Amino acid sequence: MEYRYLKLEVEDKVALVTIHRPDKGNSLAPDVLEEIETVFVDLAKRQDVNVIVLTGGDKYFSAGFDLNIIRKLEKVSNEEYTALFHRAYRAILFCEQPVICAVGGPAIAGGFDLTMMCDIRYASERARFGQREIVIAVTPIMDPLWRIIGMGRAKEVALTGRIYDAYEAEKMGYVSKVFPDGTLQESVMAIAREMATHDRACLKETKRLANKLVNEDLDGAMKIQEWLFRSYIGSEENHQRIDALQAKLARQRKEKKT
Repeated sequence: MEYRYLKLEVEDKVALVTIHRPDKGNSLAPDVLEEIETVFVDLAKRQDVNVIVLTGGDKYFSAGFDLNIIRKLEKVSNEEYTALFHRAYRAILFCEQPVICAVGGPAIAGGFDLTMMCDIRYASERARFGQREIVIAVTPIMDPLWRIIGMGRAKEVALTGRIYDAYEAEKMGYVSKVFPDGTLQESVMAIAREMATHDRACLKETKRLANKLVNEDLDGAMKIQEWLFRSYIGSEENHQRIDALQAKLARQRKEKKT
């Protein structure tokens, strides 16, 4: 499928999705949201994709809502647009494969919300994060934000509407790592390619497990994890990967001796 506002590349079982609306700071007009929903729904079905990377490029991630469009909405006519936002969010959040977000610049309001839907977030030094909905009298998304950084910090982000730099976001646990400017995409793609070598089914189950455990008590969580562990250990894939790992370690030991 051809996209107008997205670029899609698939290589080494990694799909790179780039939001591409540079004249508008990658702002989220309805057409952009429709394409985001479509691409993630389609990628979830692809057997040649184990990991997905979502980015907006090196200059910015997304300026968020297209305010020119929002300004024209009325309470009686906003249902279609708001539903579209949440379909796009859900397509990312509940995509079967792990989704890594590479934030090269500002990720504001709706753009921030997109980063929230990803499983892992990496940022460049130029990245900025802000849940700015409160500034324009719109209620923000608190979940899954509070699951990522805790309720107290999530309230601060949502209620102040302030913008955080990349290192503040890393310190609060929202971003896993900050990379020097100009090295983000290369670094994140290397991480994604390594992750994509892992067993596809195990990647999917681990993501599903992480999402499910939040709502379980400790006993229930332990039982689910035991059942999954039992389902995978001793499988043919498990045996093959152990053999490959042991062979690799043996080669490394031999090389050290010589």
